[in-house]
Amino acid sequence: MSDILLLGQTLRFTGDPFAEHAEAANHTRHGAVLLRDGLIAEVGTADSLRAAYPAAAVVDHGDALILPGFIDAHAHYPQTAIIASWGLRLIDWLNRYTFPEEMRFGDPAYATEVAARYFDLTLAAGTTTVASYCTIHAESVDAFFGEAQARGVRALAGKTCMDRNAPDGLRDTAQSAYDDSKALLERWHGQGRLSYVITPRFSPTSTPEQLSALGALWAEHPECLMQTHLSEQTDEIAWAKSLFPEARDYLDTYEQHGLLGPGALFGHAIHLEPREIDRLAEVGAALIHCPTSNTFIGSGLFDMALTARLRVGLATDTGGGSSFSMLRTMAAAYEVAQLRGQALHPSQLLWLATQGSAKALGLEHQIGTLAPGMEADLIVLDLTSTPAIAQRAARADDIWEAVFPTIMMGDDRAIAQTYIAGKPVKA
Repeated sequence: MSDILLLGQTLRFTGDPFAEHAEAANHTRHGAVLLRDGLIAEVGTADSLRAAYPAAAVVDHGDALILPGFIDAHAHYPQTAIIASWGLRLIDWLNRYTFPEEMRFGDPAYATEVAARYFDLTLAAGTTTVASYCTIHAESVDAFFGEAQARGVRALAGKTCMDRNAPDGLRDTAQSAYDDSKALLERWHGQGRLSYVITPRFSPTSTPEQLSALGALWAEHPECLMQTHLSEQTDEIAWAKSLFPEARDYLDTYEQHGLLGPGALFGHAIHLEPREIDRLAEVGAALIHCPTSNTFIGSGLFDMALTARLRVGLATDTGGGSSFSMLRTMAAAYEVAQLRGQALHPSQLLWLATQGSAKALGLEHQIGTLAPGMEADLIVLDLTSTPAIAQRAARADDIWEAVFPTIMMGDDRAIAQTYIAGKPVKA
């Protein structure tokens, strides 16, 4: 494949902005990224790379900002069609909207239709990697991975397992959850850019026997991640404790069954107890912050101070989350942090949506930053995509003032181009 040279502004993280603030990033006003065989071959100034690679095909993105593609670390693709549905608390929302919709995913044609629509929406919004829950149906997993594979997208997903407190038609068993998950893992994990994730929905919808079966499967396949929900709402926590009276806390309902470790992804994690925080930090688990979902369903305000001790990723949590856009998700993360007295810098928001989420997923050596050898999943961000954004960006004194209006007000119009493995995917 011939070399492709992308020109534009570039922004690279050289450290953790939660520790080093804006000094953790390197901005080049007239930058360039050389793509070769689906990877980033080199990053530098436009002049130096044009001189070094005169035969490269040049794509000039002008003043647009070239970034790593956004990484959505927690989503429910089967909820695509019910996003922005009016609801009450979490359990009501699940019963009214989520469970009836998920019953439809035993139909391979319907699952494929929704998977295709989901990737159309996420790629248009600049999301190049996603970790998704599927339904209890193997067909839903096959549809998601099949669509991702056809598009060359890096994707992570797993069959959602539930054997109680769910409607007829959405329950499996401890044994079938193990068997189905194992078969799907063997079929899809490591196929190209795909990764299987062991996926109990959350403790209240799994018996201790099912959680133990999935813990055993994870012990057999520690190369996989495990994803679930933790401490999203206070009434959910009380429910979990009533179902597991022997557990010390909500986290312990997972730990007792082998579902706590460095590859664990815990969505939400808003109302954590001190012991839970200490234990999560001790084992190196990751938390996934879902701000639009937390505000939409009224769950609470995530504490960004946890980034000092834990890996934290960022996610839309569609369709409990109210947007497919990671720009909107960053804006919500900023607003949630403000309500806790924590003012997040634009560098921290962009890091959470790229390298932070990559670290949470254990993929920081493959995606999430502009560096030689990384996979060429990139986006090109138009910093003047609407009149309102353009007039504010025109007054910017630095790159952070220029990009912040797009974070707060941008949508899919701000995504000038999305590259998957070095190939443009937006018309």
